[in-house]
Amino acid sequence: MYTPSLAEQILERPDAVLQLQALQNALADEKKRRQDFRNWITEDVKAEFINGHIIIHSPVKKRHWKVSDLLSRVLSCYASIKKLGQVGTEKVMISLTRNDYEPDIVFFSKEKADAFTDDQVLFPAPDFVVEILSSKTASTDRGTKKDDYALHGIREYWIIDPVKQRIEQYILPNGGTEYFPAKIQQYGGTIESVAIPGFDIPVRAVFEEAANLEALQELMKK
Repeated sequence: MYTPSLAEQILERPDAVLQLQALQNALADEKKRRQDFRNWITEDVKAEFINGHIIIHSPVKKRHWKVSDLLSRVLSCYASIKKLGQVGTEKVMISLTRNDYEPDIVFFSKEKADAFTDDQVLFPAPDFVVEILSSKTASTDRGTKKDDYALHGIREYWIIDPVKQRIEQYILPNGGTEYFPAKIQQYGGTIESVAIPGFDIPVRAVFEEAANLEALQELMKK
């Protein structure tokens, strides 16, 4: 059964022009508030601009920054030594069509990273993004962010659950705008990146120091 698009539904209304004008006014107001957000935010505040709203994040728990530290460490070393690109953590702001995000970890291919300047503060869609779950961010990480990351061609997206010690791995098909259903990578298994050539590690390397060091040593042999 055919379902009309939102645009088609609006065009069926006698007040379509007024509806469009109201939307344009709302988007213009949102654009101004987004610029105000960019002028306001500092290096000391972790915040994002999502669908017209400023989201200020609470301080993270130890299990959160431990995961971020372990994964970014092994990924940064591997990407640097293999000259694949650059890895950023926490305060790298990516600017998409409507929203500004500060993911937990991002990876930019060498081709993209070579174009960045030292004073740049807003960055385009990366090739790989990681978000570490918390109770407050779970719905956004699996909802708005996942949809937005896919629409902007981010090839791979990991959502890490530090409590259950597992990783949801989302892969974008070539030319697609929606991720394949998640591959749930459990503790005890191995996860292999699609966006970062040759990067495969035991899932436990994201949660344990000793396993992380072993994974790095194995990667360096490649």
